[in-house]
Amino acid sequence: MWIFVFFDLPTNTKRERKAASRFRKDLLQDGFVMMQYSVYVRHCPSRENANMHISRINRLIPHKGNVSILTVTDKQYGNIVNFIGKKPVEVEHAPMQLELF
Repeated sequence: MWIFVFFDLPTNTKRERKAASRFRKDLLQDGFVMMQYSVYVRHCPSRENANMHISRINRLIPHKGNVSILTVTDKQYGNIVNFIGKKPVEVEHAPMQLELF
């Protein structure tokens, strides 16, 4: 599973800027990577793991602003087409999973 977090947070006051910055830093600490300025993405090995991260995000959301969370499967994520300028860019593949017996 892949989790996408989309957000639009106010930054009009010093307090709002600090809350928005804290939210971005917390996402990074939770293993998300910035795809675009207000779009962060993270791979999760299972739906249960994704739900844990979604619950964590829910606790981190600032009091003001909009936050949306979308989960997609590896197969759905594999259909994404990214461009930098006019050149298509290869999709990042899911990290290898480690199995312990």
